[in-house]
Amino acid sequence: MHLPRLLLAAPMSGSGKTTLTAGIIAALVGRGLRVAPFKAGPDYIDPSYHSLAAGQPCHNLDAWLVPPQAIPGMLARRAAASDLALIEGVMGLFDGYAGDDDSGSSAHLARLTHTPVVLVLDARAMARTAAALVAGLRDFDPRLHVAGVLLNQVGSPRHAALVTQAIEGHCKLPVLGFLQRDESLCLPERHLGLIPTAEPGRWQSWLQAVRERVEANVDLERLLTIARSAPPLPTSHAPDEQRFTQSPAARPSRQPTIIAVARDEAFSFRYDDNLDLLREAGAELAFFSPLHDTALPPGTGAVYLCGGFPELYAAQLSANAGMLAALRAASAGGTPIYAECGGLMYLTEALVDGEGRRFAMCGLLPGHSRMTPRLTLGYRTVQAQAASWLWQAGETVRGHEFHYSVWEERPPTLPWLYQLQPDALRPEPRMEGAQQGTMLASYVHLHWRSMPELASRFVAAARIMRER
Repeated sequence: MHLPRLLLAAPMSGSGKTTLTAGIIAALVGRGLRVAPFKAGPDYIDPSYHSLAAGQPCHNLDAWLVPPQAIPGMLARRAAASDLALIEGVMGLFDGYAGDDDSGSSAHLARLTHTPVVLVLDARAMARTAAALVAGLRDFDPRLHVAGVLLNQVGSPRHAALVTQAIEGHCKLPVLGFLQRDESLCLPERHLGLIPTAEPGRWQSWLQAVRERVEANVDLERLLTIARSAPPLPTSHAPDEQRFTQSPAARPSRQPTIIAVARDEAFSFRYDDNLDLLREAGAELAFFSPLHDTALPPGTGAVYLCGGFPELYAAQLSANAGMLAALRAASAGGTPIYAECGGLMYLTEALVDGEGRRFAMCGLLPGHSRMTPRLTLGYRTVQAQAASWLWQAGETVRGHEFHYSVWEERPPTLPWLYQLQPDALRPEPRMEGAQQGTMLASYVHLHWRSMPELASRFVAAARIMRER
């Protein structure tokens, strides 16, 4: 498949990848092009900006969470109806799983998909040194095709011209444009990075402003030429994913198999791939809001509580007695409930926010979650500790953690859900999550393309519950 495509990468986080990616997408869409947006790595927040710009979902491509051989096929499938694919990288160009392993990095993704790389350089405090930095990134791995540079945070057009002269003169790479420093383009951040567009904000006006700057100062025709120079995507040698959806969960049923999926300002961290796999396995997804709804969708056979920022909406969540009661009743009736990170926090007895205020939550898991200043972050390999409706004992899958909260007063007798396997930074295994009845909860986020059987099992459990 010949798919025009680009990957925007940078020397480090905070260089402006998200701003430029969203602005370029919006500018190209304004020209009538269909742009398929992608985000490298496990992040949930940045993709919300690209979805807004493209008018279609932004999908994650993570070559550590998902088998690397599956990545070209995922890219091809998601971009099949588009004119080009634009991928935002993750952290620095070569930052991946470990210091000696760039698995999951932007570079790894570019190699797997033979995608040209355009570097985004924060040039606010440099001139000629920018050329040395670009040369180092270009030459560090000769397997990459670094095709150009975009400058961010330049002080003036003259500053941009100085940096351009240095890069094009020494590196023989084209500088494709720049964004001048402008505080109005800076997006608000908090402890997990940018604020998701699922929350109220000035997203549309910001996007329009960035688009206008891109249209004025970025050579879009040259970017398109580079994108169109990408070679055909390599053939994927991944296992046929469809075989996982031909289980009994996918058989016709007299009744729809409804899985209730949390989706609102407080719960917005999920992979669209997970939802697509549930649909492929025969589920009808019914979205609900723990913040605003007072009951689960009619006919709910299972519940998916994804991650998000429940700590910011703790008072509203606590005050929504109807939804708390509905989840308690569902659990008491044996409804399968799967919760990740923010979903786990919501299921505990209480949430203690950063100011020490305590808010009652569902009370389905003993103990409480408490916000802390310490970030827990990293890829994880988890091993299921016991059989359940979702797991066979001993199965392993990859995931990631990203949270500033801890689960306190967890009873030692409560069965663990996972054992986190040792890695370079954690030489000892540790236990995680909880399995209580038909409720499974953990801080670890999973991308189900790494194990598509999970979706079929989820749907099978929901169908059994619905047909009881």
